[in-house]
Amino acid sequence: MDLLIHYTFLPADDPEASLAFYRDVLGFDVRNDVGYGDMRWITVGPPAQPQTSIVLHPPAADPGITDDERRAIAALMAKGSYASVVLATSDVDAAFEKVQAGGAEVVQEPMDQPYGTRDCAFRDPAGNMVRINQV
Repeated sequence: MDLLIHYTFLPADDPEASLAFYRDVLGFDVRNDVGYGDMRWITVGPPAQPQTSIVLHPPAADPGITDDERRAIAALMAKGSYASVVLATSDVDAAFEKVQAGGAEVVQEPMDQPYGTRDCAFRDPAGNMVRINQV
């Protein structure tokens, strides 16, 4: 079987702020931007990986979600514990400097983890955890 990760989804409660982070700070391409009413689904991805994308989507847009569930999702997003993505780079220290200079909320400065990875972490504008591993 030949499988790739094609799309993954991250909630974005402020589409413009999320777009600025992923496009301007991380350097991702904008591949699609679809609006429906006051909601937007923005597809971004690394320029060197055209087959892999992140869709920034309105949280709790599913009509089957209850108001209580919407409130729970909003609370988890506010805490930064609802969604995450792990990215990779050959120079995590340089990536950290660039993302920090872009104004992202720093969660963890670059460090060597006991399990063998050097990484850092930020929160995107929606509170999603963005970890960057050195490979």
